[in-house]
Amino acid sequence: MSKYSEEAQKVFDFLGTLSKESPKIAEGFTTMHKATGVDSAITAKHKELMALSIAISIRCEGCIACHVKAAIDAGASKDEIVETIGVAILMSGGPATVYGNKAYEAMNEMM
Repeated sequence: MSKYSEEAQKVFDFLGTLSKESPKIAEGFTTMHKATGVDSAITAKHKELMALSIAISIRCEGCIACHVKAAIDAGASKDEIVETIGVAILMSGGPATVYGNKAYEAMNEMM
């Protein structure tokens, strides 16, 4: 398994642990995630790209790994992910450049 795939898996594994240790919190998060992850006025793909941009901006490597994977699974292209990285850099400057690179590496690893 690759670095970012492993990072995403750690997040998913922890959600499993959390569901045993604190089921109401895990259930609430999962319910909210499922509710926002469907096509509606905004497609699931575009929501994942937005989440990726936010993950880059807040410098969350686990979030980057999970949302790159989810964006790819939702049909995002390399060009769409690269443009999403650009939007994060526009909004968050230098730190987003560092974490945008992590998203780019994750994308290359998972595509």
